[in-house]
Order: sequence, then C-alpha cells, then structure tokens
Amino acid sequence: MAALKIRILKGVFWNSLQVLINKSFSFLIKLVLAKILFPEEFGIVGMALVFTSFVEVFNDLGFGAALIQRKIDDLNENHFHTAFWTGVVWSLVIYQLMIFVISPFAASFYQEPLLLQIIPVLSISVLSSPVNLVHKAQLMRDMNFKEIAKIENYSAVGSGVLSLGLALSGAGVWSLVFNSVATFLISMPLYFRATKWRPKFIWSQEAFKDVFGFGIYTTGTNFSNNLINKLDYLFIGKFVSASALGAYTLAFVLTDTFRSQVMSIMNRVMYPVYGKAQEDIESIKRYYLNVVRYNSLIINPVMAVLFILGEPIINNFFGEKWIETIIPMKIIALSVIFHMMANSNTVLIRGMGKSKLEFFIQLFKAIFVFLPAISIGVYYYGIIGAAYAVLFNKIVSVIIAQYFLKKLINLRFSELLIALQAPLVGLMVSLFIGLILRENTSVGMIVTGLIMLIAYAGVIWMMIGNDLKKQYSEIKFGKEKVVN
Repeated sequence: MAALKIRILKGVFWNSLQVLINKSFSFLIKLVLAKILFPEEFGIVGMALVFTSFVEVFNDLGFGAALIQRKIDDLNENHFHTAFWTGVVWSLVIYQLMIFVISPFAASFYQEPLLLQIIPVLSISVLSSPVNLVHKAQLMRDMNFKEIAKIENYSAVGSGVLSLGLALSGAGVWSLVFNSVATFLISMPLYFRATKWRPKFIWSQEAFKDVFGFGIYTTGTNFSNNLINKLDYLFIGKFVSASALGAYTLAFVLTDTFRSQVMSIMNRVMYPVYGKAQEDIESIKRYYLNVVRYNSLIINPVMAVLFILGEPIINNFFGEKWIETIIPMKIIALSVIFHMMANSNTVLIRGMGKSKLEFFIQLFKAIFVFLPAISIGVYYYGIIGAAYAVLFNKIVSVIIAQYFLKKLINLRFSELLIALQAPLVGLMVSLFIGLILRENTSVGMIVTGLIMLIAYAGVIWMMIGNDLKKQYSEIKFGKEKVVN
C-alpha cells in the first residue's frame, strides 16, 4: 500500500508539472491569441472543431482505455500490436471521411467556405493519434507520468510558439489551426523514443475482440461526452453567429476547460489505480473522496474569482470586443462549482471496468438532459441560454452521479458533503467577501481577487490544515518504509 501511495504521489507531481507547463502554456497562448485575433476567427475554428471532434471520437475505438484498464495477466504483446495496426488502418478511413464528406457538409451547414480548407488540415491529428495510443497506454500502465509530462510539455511549447509566430505574422485563423495539428506531430517521435516499443506485423482476432469489447463502450461514452461538450457550439454557430461562438468559446476556455485540465492531473493518475484496486471497494471510495476534495480545493476559488470579477477581467485583459463573454463566463463558472460535487465519477466507473454503465449514463444525459436544454436555451436566449443549459446539465449530473456511486461503492451523500465541507465553506466565504468588496468599496480587481484567495486559503487551513499535514506525514512515512 505504501509503495502504491508513493507512485500516486509521483504521478500527481509529474501530472501537476505537466499541467503547469503544458496546459498553462497552452492556456496562456490561447489568451494571447484572443488578444491578437477576433471572436469571428475563434468562432470559425470552433465550427470546424464541432465536426472534427465528433469523428475523432471513433478514431482509436477506445483501445487506449482498454489497454490501460486491463489487468496485467489479461494482456500480451498481441493486444498491443493488434491495437496499433487496427488504429492505423481505421484512422486512414476516418481521414478520407473527413476530407470528402465532413468538410463539404460542414461548409454547407454553416455557409462558411473556409471550412473546406480548415477541416482537412485539422484532421491530420486523426492520422497521428492512433500511432501514439499504444505508447501512451504503456506509459500510463507503468504510471510513468514523468515521461508523459516531458513529451506533452515539449509538444505544447513547440506548437504554442508556432501558433503565436503565425498570429503575429498575420496568419489569422490558421494560427489556431496549426496549433492543434503541431501538438500531435511533435509528440509522435517522442513517444516512440520513450517506450522503445516497435510495432510488429501481428494482428490477432482474439486480441481484437478482447480490447474492442471494452473499448466500444468507451468510444460510445466519448461520443456522448462529445455530444454534451459540442452541441452548444453546433447550435450557436448555426443559429447565432461566428462572433457569438467565439465569445462563448473564450468563456469556456476560462472556466470549464480550465476545470478539465486541472482535474486531468488526478484523473490520469487514478484511472490505472482504480483498475488495480477494482476489487477493494473501501480503498476505491477513500481514493475517490480524496480526489473530489483536492480537485475542489484547487478549482473552487478560481471559479469564485471569475464569478465575482468576470467583467473587469474581460474588459482589462481582452478588451471590449469580448464583452459578450462576460455573462456566459459567470454562469459557466457557477456550473463548474456544481460539477465539482461529482467530479471524476466517470473515471472511477470506467476504472472499475464498468464502461458499459458509463456509456449509458453519458448517453442518457446527452439525449434526455442536455439536448433539450441546449436547444431551448440557444433558440430563445443565444449564448446566455447556452450557458444556463450547461448549468442545468451539471446540476442533473451531480444527482445522477450520486445515485450510481451509492450503488457501486456505497457512497452516501453525507460522506460526500463531509469530504467537501472545507472547500464549500471556503467558497462561500470567498464569494461573500468578494461581493462585499466589489459592490461597496473602490478596491481594485487585483486586490479584491487576492483578498478572496487569501480568505479561502485561511478557511481551508483552519478547517483541514491538520488533515493536510497528517496526509503529508503519512506519505513521507510511507516513502521511508519503502526505502528501508
């Protein structure tokens, strides 16, 4: 147990470093590009990504997730070679579909001829992604997050510098397009070098059925997730405008995209851990509650600042051209706060080998919750209605997640509230102080934000400071035991 705890700690450290360098750098690049470019240009790329993302969902057929989740005794070399060659051949088929079917359809759907050129270039990632999946799965199975962090950091920095240079040289929308493509192309040779694994001309029908049986539900889940994540983009681009879609995209980048990147730190570490401990329900529950707590500790104060200071942040950092972003950003920030009450539950369900259940949960939410909500919201209220639909979806997701977590790991709602007590109390105090300062004083944006964060940190330290110190001591003690 101590050895596993140290591996989790190392995984969290290297994933944190990756997010700090990779995701933060990419995030900053997007913010700089938002300063240089216009909402319309972000909107056009958003239109393209709606269609490319739906097709890319089917790209690896869930093989990567299957290779990570399977117990070591259930895997052999045939699984890896079969997954690789199936992915390569399938990606070639998908790429032809993108060029000859998807790009003309998207251009016609949005009445935007530029999509005929953008989508084939964006779709280059379809060809490179299956090549990386086996190498990445092997590194994640070994919990070698240090190597993954190095590769993805190099990729992010290289692609970010390229896109920034293109934007400054006047490339406009193409600076955003090549940012996505370069990330995959740079990482490909680095993954080959990291694992030293080389594909052999082996394809096994038995191995294919084994990983495909798990992967098909993972693919279905990814499709449902993508439906939830992209329906708003689809409707806004079609029924409102490219400019409105650009403003909505920035709102998402600052809130929900930030949330997903931070959560990826723990999720990527815990997915293989859940797989290894899937028979030990009590350990899984303990791990999950810690993940929910620590993710919330980090994300809640950021969302509080965005909710209170959204208007001055947008006006001062991005300018009046992004003013439409303000209200949707505040609403989505609130939705993220609700989301944190059930964060990472799908990772737990998949890690326990319940990919079929995960698929049906996400499909239900996509069709019966988000689709009607986003349709009504966009039709009547534009991007503000879309943001409220996201909020509604997050609230329903918390209710559904709690129902199934009670069945799977006997997690009572009272236990969840106890785990989240400190971040929730800290959040309320931070929001109250921020609201008082914003409405009743002339204190500036930066000072107000700092006071909110300090107040939040003070509450956390008073409530669970001893627990945090104890957790650190346990990890340190466990490390000493392993060394000795």
